[in-house]
Amino acid sequence: QVQLVESGGGLVQAGGSLRLSCAASGRTFSNFVMGWFRQAPGKAREFVTSISSSGLNTHYADSVKGRFTISRDNAKNTVYLQMNSLKPEDTAVYYCAALKYGSTWSPQDSDYSYWGQGTQVTVSS
Repeated sequence: QVQLVESGGGLVQAGGSLRLSCAASGRTFSNFVMGWFRQAPGKAREFVTSISSSGLNTHYADSVKGRFTISRDNAKNTVYLQMNSLKPEDTAVYYCAALKYGSTWSPQDSDYSYWGQGTQVTVSS
């Protein structure tokens, strides 16, 4: 089991920045590919970004490339999402997730085994 707890969400004006954190406990954090997803009201949950267990490989949705950066600190069992140049369309509940053990990466939420409770990000125009 892996327990994930997100923090750092809030209300920010368009063009602003936020940094989300996801603290993990349980099984060895450094073994897992980690991802961030988001879900806006009335919409399906969507992939935002993922990072390999080593932190060397990352993937981003086109909608956030150049604005969001994922990183991890395996010594602190934490993954981060730095969000810059935020837009109103980034408003959503943001979730961190751990990919099923042994997988390399995936943008499909069904491939992720463990999920946090989510943190709300609201971007005002």
